[in-house]
Amino acid sequence: MTSIILIDDQPITNFITKKLLQLEGIEENVKDFTNPVEALQSLENESEALLFLDLNMPEMTGWEFLDKMKENNLRFDTIILTSSTSELDRQKAEDYDCVKEYVTKPLNKAKLSKLSVFIKDY
Repeated sequence: MTSIILIDDQPITNFITKKLLQLEGIEENVKDFTNPVEALQSLENESEALLFLDLNMPEMTGWEFLDKMKENNLRFDTIILTSSTSELDRQKAEDYDCVKEYVTKPLNKAKLSKLSVFIKDY
């Protein structure tokens, strides 16, 4: 079964994202992690998943997470969900084939509805 995996060191961000997904009728198979290392390990048990990934985390940045996914041959569609408004970060995100969208926090209903093209299969 396909999962939506939320990876953000701030529990409140994962909470808000989960609530917004629930408003869209998506409640099953939503997993959240505040530790990116644990999230990466859990991906080995997933066949299909959509990731919401923060960039600025203490144990492992989102960039390091994406690099580790690549090293481990893990290919999961990823939506960057970050507080970074840096144009350099947006451009860097384009270097990763798995990154489908770059969204700045806070996530809200309007932003989530724009992501529905990616979420509909999950």
